[in-house]
Amino acid sequence: MAISASFLDHAKELFAPFGDIKIRKMFGGAGVYCDDLFFALLDDDAVFLKVDEETRKEFEKRGLAPFSFEMKDGTRAEMSGYYAAPEEIFDDEDELKRWGTLALDAAARAAKFKKKPAKKKEAQR
Repeated sequence: MAISASFLDHAKELFAPFGDIKIRKMFGGAGVYCDDLFFALLDDDAVFLKVDEETRKEFEKRGLAPFSFEMKDGTRAEMSGYYAAPEEIFDDEDELKRWGTLALDAAARAAKFKKKPAKKKEAQR
């Protein structure tokens, strides 16, 4: 099922208090970026937030499931780096702030560990 345009607009508005929000369509879903940090996935009009070893337990304690999708061969695959967001984020600002901050913090930690491109050596004169 495709993501509705109204849900994309709603997600952008929902996360706007966190910073500059951009949504990029990908693989039938969409990625949500805040100030260039990839912190959420949108799929089938549902939100999945970035997790890492520091935050995953919070999501698991709530019984929230990792993002999964159907492969071409009909099997299901799981992306354990993103978990379903609790429904409360849509109508409780404190819950949105709490869970959004967990996701942004996980995304910031992940970005810190990404390899940076090697600097080109300046041409010798």
